[in-house]
Amino acid sequence: MKTRITEILSIKYPILLSGMSFISVPKLVAAVSNAGGLGMLATGTLNAEQTRQSLREIRSLTDKPFGANATLLFPGAIENANILLEEKVPVINFALGKGDWIAKQAHTYGGKVIATVVNSRHAKRAEDYGCDAVIATGHEAAAHGGDVTTLVLVPRLANILKIPVIAAGGFGDGRGLAAALSLGAEGIAMGSRFANTLESPVHDKTKQLTIAKDITDTLYTDRFDGMPARVMDTPGARKAMKRRVGLWTAFLNSFAIAKEMKIPYYKLFFQTLSAGLRETMLLAYLAKGFRGFRLSIVEGDCDEGVYPVGQVTGLIQDAPTVAELVERIVAEAKLAQSKLGDMLS
Repeated sequence: MKTRITEILSIKYPILLSGMSFISVPKLVAAVSNAGGLGMLATGTLNAEQTRQSLREIRSLTDKPFGANATLLFPGAIENANILLEEKVPVINFALGKGDWIAKQAHTYGGKVIATVVNSRHAKRAEDYGCDAVIATGHEAAAHGGDVTTLVLVPRLANILKIPVIAAGGFGDGRGLAAALSLGAEGIAMGSRFANTLESPVHDKTKQLTIAKDITDTLYTDRFDGMPARVMDTPGARKAMKRRVGLWTAFLNSFAIAKEMKIPYYKLFFQTLSAGLRETMLLAYLAKGFRGFRLSIVEGDCDEGVYPVGQVTGLIQDAPTVAELVERIVAEAKLAQSKLGDMLS
């Protein structure tokens, strides 16, 4: 397969791993890169030293291109982004912030920069920043997808951008890859599908629940971590939707997030305080989200935990190795292309 994305990123297949907190760890990142795609390390719950160690672990597991993300709204994200630049990560993916400085510095060593966007305004801004591509995240996606579905978001962005578009949200097989390319995308990013593979750190109980769920078994709300997010419909998610977060809870939760990221509390406190009340409340939600996500992903407890998953959960029927999954997707995409060619001939 050959698209602008495979050429820009020097990969065999236009298939990317989404950077998912607690899930997109070095082992999974390397497995995707070794299979011909692009693995993407999630740094959202890591501090600077953990990020550096993770990058070095990835490099010990693969000699193929890989990426890492920086969610600029998260505490410690700027420090993490600087580590990515210092370590000359081949591909940096940023979201929820202004990443022009990342693009400028990454390009000095030949790195590529991809912005995650949910609308045309943010996509055009990313292009103006000098980004090499955008990931267009549709409403179907796990976690923080936008209000617009992939079916219309992707062709809209393909129409207005000169840089390539990577489609995310609703992709889990070769038919989806073929459809994305037909819509004008030049690659896909998958989270939920790669989370249900042998190399994924997701607990087996949660993997089996993913297989059992249908496309309608998700919830979309801002009650988990302060931003509209899609998660699996489970008892834990239903409970979490009913819990309100006030200022006192925000204060208590901030200790949890500092502990999770191994950041000195005083540093986190003053960073957040200087940002204002809105960011303080968002931090409270993030801490709540981190706890719920860890329970479901690490401990397999979906009665109390919350698991981010896309509507594609209804298409996931197994947990193969990453290599098996990628080869299957490529074969399915070629078959879908052949069938479509026959229909249109």
